[in-house]
Amino acid sequence: MTGLIVVGTDGSAPATAAVEWAAEDATRSGAALRIVYVREPWNTLILLSGIGEEKDSTEYGHRVLATAAQRARDRTSDIKITTALATGAVVERLKSESERADALVIGSRGIGGFAGLVLGSVGLGLAGHAAGPLVVVRAPVRTARGVIVAGFDGSEHSQAALEYAFARARQRGSRLRAVCAWQMPMLSPYALGYSPVLEGVFADKAETARRLLAPYREKYPDVTVEESIVCDHPVRVLSDASRQADLVVVGSRGLGGFGSAVLGSVSHGVLHRAHCPVAIVRPRSDER
Repeated sequence: MTGLIVVGTDGSAPATAAVEWAAEDATRSGAALRIVYVREPWNTLILLSGIGEEKDSTEYGHRVLATAAQRARDRTSDIKITTALATGAVVERLKSESERADALVIGSRGIGGFAGLVLGSVGLGLAGHAAGPLVVVRAPVRTARGVIVAGFDGSEHSQAALEYAFARARQRGSRLRAVCAWQMPMLSPYALGYSPVLEGVFADKAETARRLLAPYREKYPDVTVEESIVCDHPVRVLSDASRQADLVVVGSRGLGGFGSAVLGSVSHGVLHRAHCPVAIVRPRSDER
């Protein structure tokens, strides 16, 4: 833990929601907050939407940062808040910022339609590639549910997600719902003889899940845990659970070079369908 939360902003409504979320999370953890606006050097002028007026991107960036910092201060007065105007490619600069942060927070466009547009190119570029946890916030959080949902399957990346989820649940005083969802093998409807076998497989899955959760229960005895072990598609289960959650936490493979393949189909699906902020967590290189 470095004691630093970094949030990227561009002045949009989703970015403002991300700043508010990051300020509140930094307050709970006692971390400092760093607000970053990335100025792309090839875009020296910005056309302000709706009024046809061009402004220097540096001037615009300083204005966005000042507004974001004030928004953060409106949410808390107990943390150190700094701002930074960076120059470069947005994804690469924010990836670099994530290397020294406990978490990187960004907004999601959430404008519907095709999958890439729902998350946005920056989100897709960072998910699975950020050095630490990436939190994607789509809209302002109006109601606290007191629940954090964590998806896990026993892999290394899902164990990193569990660690993050338990720590966040302790900080928030929230309940943790640990979800292990798996799909039943496709069988002929006439294969009734397989029922006892499938029941045995489910029992084994449930026992494995409970065994994997045991060390976290011991490490975080003050966190109330609800185990949810179900036969269904993980994306559908986690998306439904997100309706009554403050945060959904999933793991990231953190392998390869292409966004959706690096991220994994479950994490990718949850990012586009969740109804609350989503944290994508991968093991840091020094934890592997």
